[in-house]
Amino acid sequence: MQDAITAGPRGPRRTRTLAVLGDSVAVGMGDPVAGGWRGFAPLLAEALGAAELANVGASGARVAAVHDAQLPAALRAAPDAAVVMVGMNDTMRSDFDAGRLRRQLNDVVRALAAAGAVVVTIRYHDHGRVFRLPGPLRRALARRIDELNRILDAVAAEHAAGVVDLDRLPGAYHPATWSVDRLHPSELGHRMLAAAFADRFAAAGLAVPGTVSLECSGGARVSGFDHLRWLLAKGVPWLFGRGHDLLRYSLTILLRAALPPRRNTLSIEDSPEKSLRNVAAPD
Repeated sequence: MQDAITAGPRGPRRTRTLAVLGDSVAVGMGDPVAGGWRGFAPLLAEALGAAELANVGASGARVAAVHDAQLPAALRAAPDAAVVMVGMNDTMRSDFDAGRLRRQLNDVVRALAAAGAVVVTIRYHDHGRVFRLPGPLRRALARRIDELNRILDAVAAEHAAGVVDLDRLPGAYHPATWSVDRLHPSELGHRMLAAAFADRFAAAGLAVPGTVSLECSGGARVSGFDHLRWLLAKGVPWLFGRGHDLLRYSLTILLRAALPPRRNTLSIEDSPEKSLRNVAAPD
């Protein structure tokens, strides 16, 4: 009884284990250090004062991989905090299925939250402003990203998860934020991500005893020649390898835009609302 009387209000919740689920950005690609990649995850873990970092991300991972393989591994670590950063790879594939993605992401965030983790996810930026694409491809990618963001917003709202909006992150579109490949954040970009995630965890009631410095110390400097060399050796092959699915989608959009609108003949039984439902809507 005495303990109940004298006990003061609890302070912010401490983080013992941070789990990071996602793709190559979660892995840390774009922020090279001796022996591999660093990225935002260890910087965030240090700011949170986490004793353990369970980074189960994998390069090229899609939402299905996070759902099927990464989630069980993350749950085994019993995280107090979790970052879920995935979906961009799905936007470039012909089997993009909004319904399936929402179900899988919902399962992931729900399971982490049910296990006691504070979850922070993201909503994506317009990557066509970073990695320059031909107009049709850029418009197709923008549509997919918009659809993915609607899914991420809905899942976060359902489970009261924190969200880092990359489109509104100060400096998100500055060249220094991106690595030479323009697909992954640079060291500065990863530091910006770590700081933004730390802010969201603090807003959710977690203790953030440390700070994330934006002063770069270990990232590799790149020159204009490095950009050109990467473009020829990796960028163009990547565009042809990953972009063909997106190209088919963009051609579908262009074809639908070029065709005249479908006319519907109303019968006496038809209502205007029913007629509108019969008009094929763009993806």
